[in-house]
Amino acid sequence: MKTPFRLLAPALLLAGLFACKNEPQNEIQTPMLAHPVSATYRPAQFETDDRAEKIRGIAGQLQELMEAHQKEKHIPGMAYGVVVDDQLVIASSSGVLNLDTEAAATPASAFRIASMTKSFTAMAIVRLRDQGKLALSDPAAKYIPEMAGLETLTSDTPPITIQNLLTMTAGFPEDNPWGDRQLDEPVQMLTDLMEGGVSFSNPASFGYEYSNTGYALLGEIVSRVSGQPYQAYIREHIFEPLGMRNSCWEYDSVPAALLAHGYRWEDEQWKTEPMLHDGSYGAMGGLITTIEDFSKYVSFHLSAWPPRSGEDAGPISRSSLREMHQPRYPRLYAQGRDWRGEPCPVLSGYGYGLGSTTFCNGVRQVTHGGALPGFGSNYVFFPEYGVGLMAFGNLTYTSPWPLREIYKLLFDTLELQPRKLPVSEILEQRQAEVADWVRTGNPELEARLMAENFFLDQSREARRAEIDEVLEQAGEIAGIDPLEPENQLRGRFELPAQKGKVSIFFTLTPEKDPKVQQLDVRFEANDE
Repeated sequence: MKTPFRLLAPALLLAGLFACKNEPQNEIQTPMLAHPVSATYRPAQFETDDRAEKIRGIAGQLQELMEAHQKEKHIPGMAYGVVVDDQLVIASSSGVLNLDTEAAATPASAFRIASMTKSFTAMAIVRLRDQGKLALSDPAAKYIPEMAGLETLTSDTPPITIQNLLTMTAGFPEDNPWGDRQLDEPVQMLTDLMEGGVSFSNPASFGYEYSNTGYALLGEIVSRVSGQPYQAYIREHIFEPLGMRNSCWEYDSVPAALLAHGYRWEDEQWKTEPMLHDGSYGAMGGLITTIEDFSKYVSFHLSAWPPRSGEDAGPISRSSLREMHQPRYPRLYAQGRDWRGEPCPVLSGYGYGLGSTTFCNGVRQVTHGGALPGFGSNYVFFPEYGVGLMAFGNLTYTSPWPLREIYKLLFDTLELQPRKLPVSEILEQRQAEVADWVRTGNPELEARLMAENFFLDQSREARRAEIDEVLEQAGEIAGIDPLEPENQLRGRFELPAQKGKVSIFFTLTPEKDPKVQQLDVRFEANDE
């Protein structure tokens, strides 16, 4: 399994026949907790929203990149797509699904996506948690008693919890590619493995290490807690609500004309990789799906952003989705590089079935790769941009795309911009008051504006002396620039002046009527 940090007409007719289970779509709605909600909160939004139009405009360039990558890596066939919010704005393909029949790959073709399956397993666990059927802090042995007798590395090792399994911190060793070959093993193999004892590479809760076995155990927990086979639970509670009717676990379920066969490149030729049936390790990598189907899943993840009020219908709530995206045990890669190859420290960590990376320039991606004998796949989405990408290929352990070049298209050529947080009403009010007080020192305004700590931290005389010096350096104030909020209660703005600018940062208290608890004022001279 690939870790998350490395990285037509006849076909369309058959696509309508490809369905694991033709049942009416059931919409699962997770009720929001009853609590007071702000009537003034303003969620982040796009200042200009031309993302879909821009991305459609690079379809030709993207196709050229994908075809060149396919040729260079000897990938028989691939399919890919780009999602903007809930729209699949680009869906394309190249090459063949089957070297014998030369059936063309399409966005309706069915590929095994390997470890991209893991976030479905995590979503099922979170859903059961939200329903009160388990707690992430529960010891895994509560649901899989066969784990109770595992010999730990140290006497101070804590019990392995469900959250440890979700975040790859159970202490199991990295098990690529051994775990890949366990895909079709029965549940008995998994429980026998636990009963017979396993080797640990770390104590539990000590650090991250990628584990397919941990996700196989989560799949078994889903089955035991829900009373349904894991695969049936995912189909009923995730696939069907999202309209993913062409996603399956068994390759025998897929029409032959739509099924991607797996290959490896060896001795300057393609060699067929045998397809594995589904089994107890299916929860770590068994899913078979299409670009058209999987785009609905990516759109669902994007729908969690930004936080907002309003209808919250889906397999799990928006807040639970965002929880899945948050990295645990994050690691700083100080020698990291960005997509241009420039030095750029990055912070990466694993959430619940998903990896999260933040680049030094602030761009954040949530992603997961997948690799099995015969297949390589990947998806990545950018929460603040509302854009997601996915690609599937049918060559062993091979990345299905030139991701750096694609990033250059999105962020350098198109210059996509993230959502911006609007200024809250209270920040807007306090900005005007802070600007007034900085310029005038009005004592009546001061009494209403400043928090109780303000002049205890530094005397009024000292503060005013510093501010007056700044104002003298700046010269005549020419106005007030727009405020740049960091959140609802913190922001910065500038006062353009004759000799430069006055830069102001302030943050408010948590009181119902927030006051100024911190105020930084400094002068920045004009460039000579």
